[in-house]
Amino acid sequence: MNKLKNVLMGLCVTAFGLALPAAASAAKQASSPKVEYYPHTQVTKAFAKGGTLTQGKSGGGVYQVMTARRDGPGEVEVHALDTDVFYIVKGSATFVTGGKVVDGKKTAPNEVRGKSIQGGTPHHLSQGDIIVIPRGTPHWYEAVEPPFLYLVIKVR
Repeated sequence: MNKLKNVLMGLCVTAFGLALPAAASAAKQASSPKVEYYPHTQVTKAFAKGGTLTQGKSGGGVYQVMTARRDGPGEVEVHALDTDVFYIVKGSATFVTGGKVVDGKKTAPNEVRGKSIQGGTPHHLSQGDIIVIPRGTPHWYEAVEPPFLYLVIKVR
């Protein structure tokens, strides 16, 4: 009888040990972030002014999804922590990556801005293109044919 009691106790402990991770996994799934949906009318309005649509965490990283509009060239940017992914929605531009930042200045923690890029690789961006700029890479819109609309996904 004692032996049967020990076996039953062992089975209960084993079942509890197996159920605990499953319960934790179910709780984790229940607290997962919700799906976010942005209808085209909202996205179109966001492109008119530019700005962040959403940001959040995924795994060990953080992300930000932004709409951007350019009507002319801008400053050089270097992000020490963020990788940028651009999807070109409308227009075209000459975009330079790499090279050396001219007159670079720290504008925020882990961010540098500058006047232009010396050297670097030019890319002609147009509707439907995607370009991925790894963290630490200087990048600059040297010339823009407005209106130039692009989706920005920042990943840290």
